[in-house]
Amino acid sequence: MTSELPEMRASDAERERVAEILREAVAEGRLEMEEFDQRLDSAYKARTHGELEPLVRDLPAAGSASSSPAVRPRSGSAARWSERVGKPATSSGAFAFWGGFGRRGSWTVGRVFTAFAMWGGGHIDLREANFEDRETVIRCFTIMGGIHVTVPPDLNVDVRGIGIMGGFGEDARDETVPAPDAPRVRITGFALMGGVGVEHKRSKAEKQRLREAQRERGRLEKDDR
Repeated sequence: MTSELPEMRASDAERERVAEILREAVAEGRLEMEEFDQRLDSAYKARTHGELEPLVRDLPAAGSASSSPAVRPRSGSAARWSERVGKPATSSGAFAFWGGFGRRGSWTVGRVFTAFAMWGGGHIDLREANFEDRETVIRCFTIMGGIHVTVPPDLNVDVRGIGIMGGFGEDARDETVPAPDAPRVRITGFALMGGVGVEHKRSKAEKQRLREAQRERGRLEKDDR
């Protein structure tokens, strides 16, 4: 990205284009995760072309011939979050009584989603989901039952619930930093003689993409030697 007018104001589309170049760069091993996080944060805060240009000056343009041919279009949690927000909700609630429910795969969660399970259970999987709004509230209520919520590691998640003779919490997060452009999800509610658990886990497709990127990085390092 070059500009003869570095003081010109940057548009949202230009900021997103720079963000995509950075995402491809980290997938190819050109950037370490810490540097990627710093540059991505700076990209979304940039106001002018002059602030954007240094962030990608040492990187090939997204999809250019100099980029690794092994990099493929991304989906699920690897896709740009901006493409997954603002879609019509396909579900705003779930109910289970002496049974179960599931919300997984490609679906769109409403800005307020309410789940209830009594003497049963349910699974809410957000790894491949789209979002109606950037701010989402998921309310989980269970009585003598359980609700399991699976989220991608780079999603902004805030878990605040109450467990009465039961549990309401999340597993230990890895070192993945939530993406600055990811929607924010607040998970709240209560569990009575039951449990609500939030698990941070990558999808199979995302794991496969990371393995391919790692293999490609190893191949490039071997070629350099």
